Amino acid sequence: MSHDLKRFDVACTIEVEHTNEHLHAHVALDGDVPLYPGDRVRVHGDAIQVGFGETTSIRRIATVMRAGWLARQWTRFLASLEITELYEVSFSAGRKL
Repeated sequence: MSHDLKRFDVACTIEVEHTNEHLHAHVALDGDVPLYPGDRVRVHGDAIQVGFGETTSIRRIATVMRAGWLARQWTRFLASLEITELYEVSFSAGRKL
């Protein structure tokens, strides 16, 4: 399968956990498909319902949509601006500085 296409389907695994320790959903694309800034991934299928205290692993199909050159550059630019927001975050313990 050539991954230089603008849009293609690939199988994936979705791991969902809803416990005291974790609340997350991760998608792993089969075949180590590289993703680049601006690329989009849409996972197909019905909504996944996981009750409290449960974890699940589901196989689905995902569509990868490659960003064009301009969208990729724009995403990189916006990401560089968002990183600077981290510099303004205070990690103090509530004391006056």
